[in-house]
Amino acid sequence: MYRPKTTLEQWRILQAVVDFGGYAQAAAQLNKSQSSLNHAVAKLQSQLDVQLLEVRGRKAFLTEAGEVMLRRSRHLTQNVHDLEALAENIHQDWEPEITLALDLAYPRHCILPVLQAFYPQSRGSRLKIIDTVLTGSDEAVQEGWADIVISTSVPKGFLGEPLADIYFVTVCHPSHPLAAIEGKVDPNELLHHLQIVIKDTAKSPQEKQGWLRAEMRWTVSHFQSAIDLLLQNIGFCWLPFHEVHNKLDSGELVRLDIQGSSYRKGGLFLIHPRPDNLGPGSRLLSDLILGHKHTTETPPNLKKER
Repeated sequence: MYRPKTTLEQWRILQAVVDFGGYAQAAAQLNKSQSSLNHAVAKLQSQLDVQLLEVRGRKAFLTEAGEVMLRRSRHLTQNVHDLEALAENIHQDWEPEITLALDLAYPRHCILPVLQAFYPQSRGSRLKIIDTVLTGSDEAVQEGWADIVISTSVPKGFLGEPLADIYFVTVCHPSHPLAAIEGKVDPNELLHHLQIVIKDTAKSPQEKQGWLRAEMRWTVSHFQSAIDLLLQNIGFCWLPFHEVHNKLDSGELVRLDIQGSSYRKGGLFLIHPRPDNLGPGSRLLSDLILGHKHTTETPPNLKKER
């Protein structure tokens, strides 16, 4: 029978040394002595006969082999964490806390009847609803810190259930110079105007979606903040149609018909980052969300509002 040479604690210590930037910082976070961490990593390297860290000056850096081993070790410790969490869920009849990561593009009026139906059946579970945007939603799935994620994309290796189609339109104030252009707007014309963008909530954002070529950009955290700026004739912005259709109907904002992109269509998906660990409360909430997925948005009229 195979007996491992190393322990999970050694790998956790190595991860902490790398994540917190050194032995002293990791020791403070783990409430251990620095010498015990040095000894643990040295023993780990000796047991494997592989150099994982090299000291340059006063700092320790991963070797190429160390980078590979560290990456694999994260899967190992995450699997153990998931296994222990699964055991806890099996032991408990109902999870004490449920985390729902909700992409900002998901219409908030869709989640309200879901929460209203869930509350009487929630058995006192604490519910955390965290707003996410763009790769921040992907991060919630990949890192598994949420029980349920509603996202505009399904990261590789995961499954998602379609909920709705979302349409993004480009809008500005009626007095904005872009609104005075007759016919379709040349995308190059946008380069010379201020673009309002929504902040990506990921720890390490990746600009892989949307048009982000304007020389001037202002970043806000919520759609309403962007709308408030637009109503003051500041900039243009791509926003979900359901967030601005009332402003378009009233004439407070107008939609730009851009050459090659009259609107953008995206999907919304319900994803379980850790389906094997899904508790009964999370499953109930998921079923209620899926029961309201008929609230698919209607495509915007292609005629430019004036």
